[in-house]
Amino acid sequence: MAYRALVFFDLDATLMNAQSRIDLDVQVAVRSLRAQNVLPIISTGRSPSEVLNIFLQTGINSFVSLNGAYVVYNGQPIYQGNIDQTLVGKITTIAEEHGDAVAYYNDKGYRVSRMTDTVKKQYQYVNAPEPEVDPDFYKSNPVYMLLIITKDNDKRYIYPYGEQLTFYRNSPYSMDTILKGESKQFGINTLIKKMGLEDVPTYAFGDGTNDIPMLNTVDHPIAMGNGITAVKDRAEYITAKNTEGGIIQGLRHFNLLR
Repeated sequence: MAYRALVFFDLDATLMNAQSRIDLDVQVAVRSLRAQNVLPIISTGRSPSEVLNIFLQTGINSFVSLNGAYVVYNGQPIYQGNIDQTLVGKITTIAEEHGDAVAYYNDKGYRVSRMTDTVKKQYQYVNAPEPEVDPDFYKSNPVYMLLIITKDNDKRYIYPYGEQLTFYRNSPYSMDTILKGESKQFGINTLIKKMGLEDVPTYAFGDGTNDIPMLNTVDHPIAMGNGITAVKDRAEYITAKNTEGGIIQGLRHFNLLR
């Protein structure tokens, strides 16, 4: 199929509502894009295993997940960024020393090194199930993203490992942590280049810190009305809030939804 546009959607506070679900009218709108030669693509910090229902509801099967660390096109993986096991162990040791926890993510699921009150608050915050505790998970499974669950110990991780890893604080309780060089921007560029889609116009909807690289790389960056100031500053268009029809408004503004 010759696409007339690629549209990348963040999930939390963007495609999803306040209950981390997708409203029915948004589901219908996204499903209709393919019939109009527009390819919808999810771009999220979440693991594919967390959002299987989103794929079913929207019919989307291309995505940039784990902040660019795991990329899939039409159901087929095209990039996996595996964090070295030794490095994961060192991060886990720092967490243990300071009473923090680490969640280990890959495409199949996620586990956490220990259960703490902050872990519980983190998963309540993102409306996701608490992970099983398995401190040895990383020793026998690939890890594409770490979620360092800490309220205020950021520097203890960033200072020693900032040259090897990128850290995004996207909640009061945690930092998304991926290989240096990876980002939503990296994932998008990887997908576009590998699939030969360089000449197709690109659009993206986002609201938060980890969306900034994505918005910087697409032709038409769209900020949600509920987005942070730094996101709005980079936007070609600021649409309504995610809870006030912002997705549909933005798609119609650019004539992507007819």
